[in-house]
Order: sequence, then structure tokens, then C-alpha cells
Amino acid sequence: MSIIIWVTEGTWPACVDAAREHTAADDDLVLLHVTDDTVAEAAHGAFAGLLGRGHRERDPGTRLEDLSRAAVDDLFADAEQRLGRPARRLELTGRAEQQVVRAVEGAGLLVCARDGDRGHLGPRSLGPATRFVVDHAPCPILLVWPDTAPGLGSLPPPPDHPRP
Repeated sequence: MSIIIWVTEGTWPACVDAAREHTAADDDLVLLHVTDDTVAEAAHGAFAGLLGRGHRERDPGTRLEDLSRAAVDDLFADAEQRLGRPARRLELTGRAEQQVVRAVEGAGLLVCARDGDRGHLGPRSLGPATRFVVDHAPCPILLVWPDTAPGLGSLPPPPDHPRP
């Protein structure tokens, strides 16, 4: 079975630990990272429009892309080491929520982490991209807390209106 582990800078250790704990030794593991390319594109555009006519070698967007690739390579290496077994790497660029949903088509499981409010149980514990993925992924999802889950005391109160 193909298991996709969505690794992001803030939550990857919990995802890798969960995959290590909840997958079989013969599962095909894939480490997925999505880089948002809007920052580098903005730098390319600003340079081309204001500063860089004729001096491509000084384009800061290229430097940002190089730094991003190096950071992703380091993240993959750290995740593989923590995982303790082979995994394929899948590096995509674009809007994370769209790319993740496309990447998990046909997968047996997606492992991802809550990335919103870590202090309370409930829907706000998911950031917008993760909420989109949870709502649209065409495969089962193992959703983990990046830290210890908050206690039941953090549950929101029941609504003021009676049940129908």
C-alpha cells in the first residue's frame, strides 16, 4: 500500500513518527513536500520590473529558489533518518492544498498533522490548507497532533440552542 507522509516545516516529526508506528514494513512510503512558489515569483517579478533589466545573474528570486531547494533537501534527509527506513521523495510546487489532494489520488493513506490552534480541540486545530485536504482527499487520512493533544477541557461549549 502506498502511504503519503505530508511533511511540512512545523509538523513533520509527528507525521513521520505516526507513519513509523502505523504502517507495515512492506508499505511503500512517500515523503511529500509542497513548496509555495509565490515568494520566489514575487522576487523575480520585482527584480525584472524595477531593478534587473539585463542582469539576470543578480535576480534574488533565483537565490530564494536555491535556498528553498536546499531547505527541502535537508527536511527530507531529516525525515528519512527519523523514519528509519527507505522512502521515496516527492517534491511539488504550487498551492499546498491543491498539490496534496492531487498527489494522494490512488494512495492507501495520507499522514498529516494539525497545523492550526494547538491549544484547543476542534476545527480551529486545522489550518486552511489542511482543512481543504481533509475535506477533499480521495483517500483515508491519519490526522495527528504535532504535540500532545489538548485535554478534553479545551472542548468548545455546547450550543445555546436545544437539539431538534
